Formats: sequence, structure tokens, C-alpha cells
Amino acid sequence: MSDLKDIKFFILDMDGTIYLENKILPRTLDFLTKLEAANRDYILLTNNSSRNRDDYQQKLSKMKIDLPPEKIINSGETTAAYLADQGRKQGKRIYLLGTKSLKKEMEKFGHQIVNKEKEIRKKPEKVDYVVLGFDKTLTYKKLWDAHELILSGVNYVATHPDLVCPLKGDKTQPDTGAMIELLAASTGKRPLIIGKPSKLTVEFILKRFKLKKSEVAMVGDRLYTDMKMAYEAGITGILVLSGETKREDLKDNEKYFNYVFEDVGEIINRL
Repeated sequence: MSDLKDIKFFILDMDGTIYLENKILPRTLDFLTKLEAANRDYILLTNNSSRNRDDYQQKLSKMKIDLPPEKIINSGETTAAYLADQGRKQGKRIYLLGTKSLKKEMEKFGHQIVNKEKEIRKKPEKVDYVVLGFDKTLTYKKLWDAHELILSGVNYVATHPDLVCPLKGDKTQPDTGAMIELLAASTGKRPLIIGKPSKLTVEFILKRFKLKKSEVAMVGDRLYTDMKMAYEAGITGILVLSGETKREDLKDNEKYFNYVFEDVGEIINRL
């Protein structure tokens, strides 16, 4: 654990930490302004793979947060980058359970989406990876294709394991983790997770921004993704209670975080 005054780079979760659905949380802008004034760098990180960086840039701009796309990272990008690094061939043949935005992210890294191949579920030799993302366009055909390909031994990865996505008014919607459980029930197999809580995401960020672990902190609202990733990767974990996690959830989970605040605004006086 590093003292907050020694942290030079903050990885900030988005939904539940700096905004909730489409509404910016109180004191977020003050916190970001303080980071910039103190010469602390930061990026925004989300597990939501249903949108790409351009989508998030537009969404954030409406909340008066103007950032270049390279300072916005989602699990779709980290997954695409991870796959590109596997083996000698950079571009992989992917059967994708994901949105058009995730498809674009995969294609930026040179991957080929093979969903339209006729009777693809019977041709596992033509697929390098089944990739499961937050698929808001999920169909039974996609599930069946993925089911058959996974059972045939095709490599299987998922962008993130979040069971639900938070909405306003304490509402939620099924997220990728729920889809993982569905396919686990039918295939008996589980994917390699690339996004939070996997330390692969931290390794991606450390490499891209040339950072040391001691300089980095993860700020987020979820114990089992944000804080678990910080713990597994060996970076400082800062939990905020503005999203999913409530104070009564902290018992027996203290090992995953180093600091806890009501919201990001409370961090300001500790910088």
C-alpha cells in the first residue's frame, strides 16, 4: 500500500464511481480538477464492453468531462490487445458475442469476426477464440454457436465477469457475468477473464503508460472487480461507496482495499 500523497497515477472506474448511468456524481468534477492541479495523471476504466472509447468520449463530454480517447480504456480494448499478443499471428479469427462497438474494437486490432460464416458452429477449425462481451444484442443463435464451439475446444475468453450493470434507482440489468453462468451451465466450461478483476488489465496499463505498481491506485465501487483487481495486481485499492458496495458489505472483505471513502470527493483532502 502506498500513501495517497505518493500516488502519481489513478485508474478510475466509471459507472458507480464518477457517474451513475447517465448522471455525473456530485464532486466528480472537483476531484478531477484537483488531480490535474496536483499534477496527478489518471485514466478512466470500465468493464462495460458494450461501448467503445469513442462512445464513452461522447458520453463523458455530455457530463463536461473532456478527455482524449487514449485516456479511456474498457475491457473490450484490453481483451482485443491481449488476443493480439497471443501467438505469432496478430489478427485472430473470433466468434463474438458482443455489440457493434465491441466488433469495431476487435477489428481495430486486426481481428476477423467470423460470425457470418455459414454453419460456423460446425467449423471449430475456423475459429481461434470465442469472445464473450456485454452483448445487448444477444440471440439464441449466438448462444448455440458459442456453446458448440466451446465444447469443440475453441479458446474461450470473456471481457469481464460483472453479473449485473447498475442503473438509476437501485435497478440493474444482466451483464456479462450472467451470460458466463449460462454458458457454464450448458458447457461446464469457464472463460479466461481479461477485464477487472484480472491483473491482466493492470499489466496492460502499466505497460502502456510505463508505470511502477507503487505509483498506481485503483479507485472503484465494486469489491469483486475493482478492489479484487487492485489486490491481485499489487496496487493500492481505494473503495468508494457511491455505487454498488455499501458499508455493511465491508466486513470480511477488508483485505481487498486499502482506503474507503463515501465518494471521490472525499479523496480530495488526502492528496
